[in-house]
Amino acid sequence: MNFTLALLAGSSLVGLAAPAMAQEPVAAPAAAAAPAAPAEGEIVVTGSRITSSSFAAPTPTQMVDAAQLQANAQPNIFTTIAQLPSLLGSTGATVGNNSTSSGTQGLSSFALHGLGTIRTLTLLDGQRVVGANVTGVPDISLFPQILVERVDVVTGGASASYGSDAVGGVVNFVTQKHFEGVKGNFQTGISTYGDNAQGTAQVALGKAFMDGRLHVVVSGEYDYEEGVGAGGYGEAAPAGRDWYRTSTLFDTGSTAAGGGPQYIRGDHAQAYQYSKYGLITAGPLQGTAIGADGKPFTFVYGGNANGVQGVPAKNAAGTVNNCYNGFCMGGDLSGNVGIGTTLQASIKRWNTYSRVGFDITPDTELYVTANVAKISTQTQPNPGAAKSGLIIQCANPFVPDLVQQACAANGISQFQYGLSNAILPNITVNPTRQQYRFVGGLTGKASLFGTDWRYDTYYEHGESITDIRVDNITLNNRYNNAIQATVLNGQIVCSNATARANGCVPLNIFGNVAPSAATLNYIEPGAGPFQHTRQTQDVASFNVSGEPAQLWAGPLSVATGVEWRREWYKVTGDPYSNGNGAANGDLASLYPVDPTLNAAGNNWYAGNYRSGGGSYHVLEGFLELNLPVIDSEALGRANLNGGIRVTDYSTSGTTYAWKIGGTWDTPIDGIKLRAVTSRDVRAPNLSELFAAGSSVNTPNFNNPFGAPVNILQITSGNPALKPEVGRNTTAGIVLSRPSWAPGLNLSVDWYKVKVSGVIASLSPTQVVNFCFDGTLANCKNLSNAYFDLSHADGVGNFVNTQPFNFAKLLAEGLDIEATYQFVNPLGLDGRLTLRALATHVIHNTQDSGIPGSIPIDSAGVNSGATPNWKLLGMQTWATDKWRFTLQERWFSDGVYNSTYIVCQTNCPVSTSNNRTIDNNTMKGAFYVDVSGSYSITKSIEAYFKVDNLFNRDPEPSPATNTGIDLNPQLYDVLGRMFRLGVRVNF
Repeated sequence: MNFTLALLAGSSLVGLAAPAMAQEPVAAPAAAAAPAAPAEGEIVVTGSRITSSSFAAPTPTQMVDAAQLQANAQPNIFTTIAQLPSLLGSTGATVGNNSTSSGTQGLSSFALHGLGTIRTLTLLDGQRVVGANVTGVPDISLFPQILVERVDVVTGGASASYGSDAVGGVVNFVTQKHFEGVKGNFQTGISTYGDNAQGTAQVALGKAFMDGRLHVVVSGEYDYEEGVGAGGYGEAAPAGRDWYRTSTLFDTGSTAAGGGPQYIRGDHAQAYQYSKYGLITAGPLQGTAIGADGKPFTFVYGGNANGVQGVPAKNAAGTVNNCYNGFCMGGDLSGNVGIGTTLQASIKRWNTYSRVGFDITPDTELYVTANVAKISTQTQPNPGAAKSGLIIQCANPFVPDLVQQACAANGISQFQYGLSNAILPNITVNPTRQQYRFVGGLTGKASLFGTDWRYDTYYEHGESITDIRVDNITLNNRYNNAIQATVLNGQIVCSNATARANGCVPLNIFGNVAPSAATLNYIEPGAGPFQHTRQTQDVASFNVSGEPAQLWAGPLSVATGVEWRREWYKVTGDPYSNGNGAANGDLASLYPVDPTLNAAGNNWYAGNYRSGGGSYHVLEGFLELNLPVIDSEALGRANLNGGIRVTDYSTSGTTYAWKIGGTWDTPIDGIKLRAVTSRDVRAPNLSELFAAGSSVNTPNFNNPFGAPVNILQITSGNPALKPEVGRNTTAGIVLSRPSWAPGLNLSVDWYKVKVSGVIASLSPTQVVNFCFDGTLANCKNLSNAYFDLSHADGVGNFVNTQPFNFAKLLAEGLDIEATYQFVNPLGLDGRLTLRALATHVIHNTQDSGIPGSIPIDSAGVNSGATPNWKLLGMQTWATDKWRFTLQERWFSDGVYNSTYIVCQTNCPVSTSNNRTIDNNTMKGAFYVDVSGSYSITKSIEAYFKVDNLFNRDPEPSPATNTGIDLNPQLYDVLGRMFRLGVRVNF
């Protein structure tokens, strides 16, 4: 805490010149394009639709200008913005790479105050952008980045001004609309480990014609980032990184009062259900492993924290004595798969942008813009495809002779087996996103009833096309058929006759035996899982603002407008994800019908993409007023700001958002107070409304209405969803350039956001149990819209796990910002500019709404995205010739889980709501970045940047499994990065 306060007192703005205080930036509004020619000295503010020099918005807004974007020297400016402390939980190239089916790999999208990317509205020049994912969030990688002159981050609820999704706030990218000249940026980079090689080339051209009435701006960008690939098996992290230790929370099984903790935090976890090339995991042969040469050997089990070695019990349950539930500590770790996940996705990014504007009159501009962009990424979710619990027949001809002999000696005909499948090629996920966005509009100023009115009207059409292809992945049933071999007519063949008739080629999973091409083609056909998604967005908008009346304390300001929007999508998945093949059509040869596969689909090891689609449209109107109430030397200057928005959704009907707030420039030198409260909404997105039903067969489902039954678990969208409703309140104090410290700006804002009707899903068991006990309405006996359990033979039984509006969220905290600038400090040439931003998360609570559960507060949970404190500090010394910047990124120590109870002995009862643990401390991190530039000529500048100067390793983020155990949302998982570049501006 003292460290934070020290940096807040001594850090400030980075850049060649300090921008205006973030609460009153001199620039275009965050949600309305600027007029063609603003009046001299005119101030327009973010956080509101009002555009008046006499107006100060009550909603806190942070700004990142072009100088800071350049100083941070990132190939994707998303990274620079995501470093702001108020942005908690954003995605990016290092996040979500252990997933196969999410479709978000490499997707760069913002989240404010830990409320999720779907509750942060991201705009380009105040206009919506078509989603790059069916959740509706855009990909910042597809924005025209070289022309961005600043980014405004509105950290309060803003639905009344901007519409749906602004529950957490708004991030608006403002571009240079009338740029003239030629500018370029050429950058290269590499990590200290010799990977993540990067090259970026960006060029923009602008020129005015016809005596300045015609403005043409074009830009093009290409960025390649090699990424940081996966490690392999065991604990070898990629390229010599040495920090991976398979850290895990070991489950001791101790839950009764008076004993030790249930969880023990430890390193070098060993999953004893498999090994690299094979392990018998239960029965009399338990502990027999297979080496790379195909010969059996005795597996080396780890043990427990006391150093006692694990001993296989050789029972049917596969128990290992002296170990923990599912894991030992230490031993043979060669089969571990956790580090085999890509640390940063590789990226290839292309972007073109053009804007043509024509001044019909000096105050009216007609313009069109076109943004065409593409990004391709690749990740590896894990190596091979680990399998456990396989039942292998002793008579299988691939089983080593010594194992067959042991089977006979022990009177068994089969055994349980697991392996990492290191013999298989590694799975890769390959998403490609393309964006086509076109805008035509008219913006300007006109006189009506003796006053000037600004107007902005535009039509936007956007298309997003996403293709996801998964390579080197198995079809579950084909794999299971291939490993069950027998000898027929002197040849080793698949045991299942139906499988043989449909092309089955046997697979030897005993040792390091490379599968034949025919075997791989059978279990991993070249045409793997794919998903093709096309989304469109159409927006028609008209906004007008002005000052129709002069009141006792200043002009009454008004902004009003209407907007119509249509969102549409269609997704097509492959025939094996949706069924057992294609009987006809173009895909029949690639995905032939196979009777051994599941007719309902979901046949792949992972990445089962379903087909579907849907659309909705929105019509809304808003009114915002600013009423000046005080303007005097004795009392200062104050205004009230209010707004209302009425929205009609084609799916859920009419809803509304509102806000009321104000600012008071007190008579005390430099002190301003501000506060605002609002009702905000987030409409359900296309995925939540219309997600195609995926289905999984679940045998022996526990049925509270009667005997266990077989069911089909269906996961689908819910067209009956209603908008989430948020109540957002902020209050703050601003110290702005007081006479006793004219270079100082300081603001402290408290925020509290409550969101009700949060959209979430129940599990099949919860759906049925809640219908049984009356928690869910509209449930009828054994058959209703949620489920049907009425068929004893299982045919026709289903449980529908649609999302519902039943959860709640709460976010509360402080946003702090301080800036200071010294001109010619200590008599030296140049300017020393300082800036610090900090966010203190007091609460970030999720209430699932499930009976018997408790709300979980993730504030300070460093395995998540909301540490108690997060800080960004920057110090820049700049002259006309050179600039040097030092940047610090810090977040506080935290815990693994806020519900855990720490104890060593005499522990209380460990429950599902409150587990006991021996250590619940997860260290924070402190990173130092350094950058500098030198002007070779007036138009050419060379620069460098070093991220993570001291190469701080990431902190382990252990869970109750042996996954990647890292948290890239907070920690740097790449290490030190070097970048060099040249900028030109003619």
